[in-house]
Amino acid sequence: MDIKRYLNLKSLLALTGIVGLSFQQVMAQAAGVATDTVSKTDGLGKTVGYYLILFLLICVVIGIIGKVLHVYELTKQIQGKKEGIAWNKVNGILFAVTLVVGLYGAYWCYTVQGAQILPEAASEHGLKIDSMFRITLVITTIVFVITHILLFLFAYKYNYKAKRKAYYYPHNNTLEKYWTVIPAIALTVLVLMGFFTWRGITNISSDQMKSALQVDVTAHQFAWEVRYSGKDNVSGRKNYKLIGSLGGLNSLGLDLADKHNYDDLKVTEIVLPVNKSVRFTLTSQDVLHSFYMPHFRVQMNCVPGMSTFFQFTPRITTAEMKVKTNDPNFKYRLYCAKICGAQHYNMQFAVRVVTQREYDKWVKEQKPIVTDDMKKEYQLAMKENVASKENKIALNN
Repeated sequence: MDIKRYLNLKSLLALTGIVGLSFQQVMAQAAGVATDTVSKTDGLGKTVGYYLILFLLICVVIGIIGKVLHVYELTKQIQGKKEGIAWNKVNGILFAVTLVVGLYGAYWCYTVQGAQILPEAASEHGLKIDSMFRITLVITTIVFVITHILLFLFAYKYNYKAKRKAYYYPHNNTLEKYWTVIPAIALTVLVLMGFFTWRGITNISSDQMKSALQVDVTAHQFAWEVRYSGKDNVSGRKNYKLIGSLGGLNSLGLDLADKHNYDDLKVTEIVLPVNKSVRFTLTSQDVLHSFYMPHFRVQMNCVPGMSTFFQFTPRITTAEMKVKTNDPNFKYRLYCAKICGAQHYNMQFAVRVVTQREYDKWVKEQKPIVTDDMKKEYQLAMKENVASKENKIALNN
């Protein structure tokens, strides 16, 4: 038996030495490759190669530890000892450690990443949406903490022991009622909050629609075309069949037979007066796009062949938000929230919220979307159309 122990111990040490040597070699090779990889990049950890090597290195370390423990178990068996490592106890302890580490990770996410969320909503309806999200987050966090404490502590406290027998607990009507009724009530409250919040955004009276500032937005790959209704506050008609007409000048397909188009304004940025309701009419010329202004809590799809709408009231000017965020370079932005093609990232549009006086001054500086060249092309087309009709009448007579 002594000879067996000696041989077994010797083979264990030899294997450990081989594994240790292999580990050192792998470490050295990985370090060399990682150094070469990192030297070709702007900084450590910014390449896929570095993280791939790191992942493989961790897998190797775990494999080595597993082999060493397996050899240790074999030596115990050779020595005639029935019990090696008490894995049930080890697993129970690991569950308890996981609970502590996991809860700290959740706390870290709340404190560190939670500070990276958007600032307060810059629209009136956004306050309701933020409130709804906060309530949902509080409820789900409470449930998350309680359930995970029970889950991991039970795994630790009731780890397998030979002398302990499991208690069979098949059913409990009272418990079933509690964990059915309570979540049902909580979910009902959350659903109703979401329903009334959404209804408050979309259920707008006709008077509110007409009094709001009218802005027409057309999306296409890969830009936004924005026009403001003029003094009449009515956007002129568009027709997809007219896109590219008037000698290629009519990129939006404006129907110049509709006089409302003549005072509409073409703009290179969206400027909104604070505390003034604005209604966006959205459409797309090609694929599905998404009108997304995160600071205003606004997102609506732009669908080819139909118009969608979103109406809201901005409540914080750009200047005020610069102070609130302590960022002198802060800007509102319009983005596309649908991956619409290779240059999707180009679909950004500047947005400013200003006082009514600043807005009035800005509007006076904007130019009509219908240019003199478009008018000339339209008049020429109308004359040709009239001449064509007269020729047809003459031929018929």
